[in-house]
Amino acid sequence: MTKPHIKLFIPGPVEVSEDTFQAMSQPMIGHRGSGFQDLYAAIQPKLRQVLYTKNPVFLSTSSAWGVMEASVRNLVAKKVLNCCCGAFSDKWLDVSQRCGKQAEALKVEWGQPILPEMVDAKLKTGQFDAITLVHNETSTGLMNPLAEIAQVVKKYPDVMFVVDCVSSMTALKIDTDALGIDVLLAGVQKAWAMPPGLAVFAVSDRALKRAETIPARGYYFDFLEFKANHDKNMTPSTPSIPHIYGLNFKLDQFAKEGLDNRYARHRKMAQKTRDWAKANGFELFPKAGYESVTLTCVKNNKNIDVSKLQKALKDKYKVLIDGGYGPIKGKSFRLAHMGDETPETVGQLHTMLDDCLKSL
Repeated sequence: MTKPHIKLFIPGPVEVSEDTFQAMSQPMIGHRGSGFQDLYAAIQPKLRQVLYTKNPVFLSTSSAWGVMEASVRNLVAKKVLNCCCGAFSDKWLDVSQRCGKQAEALKVEWGQPILPEMVDAKLKTGQFDAITLVHNETSTGLMNPLAEIAQVVKKYPDVMFVVDCVSSMTALKIDTDALGIDVLLAGVQKAWAMPPGLAVFAVSDRALKRAETIPARGYYFDFLEFKANHDKNMTPSTPSIPHIYGLNFKLDQFAKEGLDNRYARHRKMAQKTRDWAKANGFELFPKAGYESVTLTCVKNNKNIDVSKLQKALKDKYKVLIDGGYGPIKGKSFRLAHMGDETPETVGQLHTMLDDCLKSL
């Protein structure tokens, strides 16, 4: 007996469309043959357009964490400043230290943003040659002020700027080159609306030059290996070919919708969800003005039983929402609105929530 499909409104993996799965189900090709090289070459200009970069965009058969670790191993000689404002940005500090690098946290409370003046105060000490920032902290539904922070980092030309856009890439314009980002990275299971298992990352020329000076970069995630293979329209190791077929399909979908229309759709879904939360007497978890465009972290100020709400939605409507992450589990819940969702499907979720809230 087939299990009923549970539609995902969690912050990742998100719902994947049937046509995306079909695109991924094309016949297998050799990853060292001309068929793959043609596929890789075909998607590069599309990737650069979506990431607003002239830099090569590499493909890693891994989660984004592979590239997050790689950025530390490839770029840090002196010390890395890890901006910590939630579960995933906090973890980057641990990763840096486990890689044997000198690392320091710029730490704020969960729900608070990393502010440009905080970054400036740290970088002007001259201790750091790299900084990591999670653009959209998924655990708290907070979006850091990337453009303002980028302006500060530009004052320090020896500092590599590494940005995790795991849950924001493709949902709003991130102008990689204009912002001076050295590594921009994401996994495809969030706003790309694909299954997990592939990471996409753009690397600047100056980051590649820095990597040349760093020993013990490893092999699987060595940026110089990625670049050498990229120049031949290949990847350093066996890639997930179905994911790359899917990536090509999604890029064409984005072009058909139009990137500006895509960004407007995400803004509309976000605003609609914030409005729903406030209309129902809930507050938002992140500081006002720093709310995410791709998911809403709702503060459980009404002290509802979040696990019961989740169960009611799953049992009655075959829909899954997230019950809060880590220390704010039960004290919040998260509603995703990214990828292939529309204002209409998000509105349907709100109606389901209204119904299930009555039964608590």
